Amino acid sequence: MFSLKIKRLDHIVVTVADLQRAVRFYHEVFDLPVLEDQSDEFVTTLRCGHQLLKLQLATRNTPLKAKEPTSASADFCLVTGDKLDDVKNHLKSYFVEIIAGPVEKIGANGKMTSLYVNDPDGNLIEIAVY
Repeated sequence: MFSLKIKRLDHIVVTVADLQRAVRFYHEVFDLPVLEDQSDEFVTTLRCGHQLLKLQLATRNTPLKAKEPTSASADFCLVTGDKLDDVKNHLKSYFVEIIAGPVEKIGANGKMTSLYVNDPDGNLIEIAVY
């Protein structure tokens, strides 16, 4: 019997209302590099470690998207190698409100401590330290 062997997530697509505002936020606050060769007026791709984060406008006209793409509906976790106090100070310097945390959680690699913020569209971002 065949068994599908999924290895990892390659990318995630987050729907946003204002692409330029979202790109600026993820690039400046999280220092994610923009991949210019994979960007257009409806989608911008950023590198996030070994994965990609694609930001797309809800108005993107393509059959290859979620049935009802909506901004403010994503909820995902970014893992950092920085100390949590440094993360807090960095977020504060960009006037990013911490809406919860630190919170002890269990992630893919075990126990972690997380902070929660929203991006400008209201998507929930968990920032975790193992």
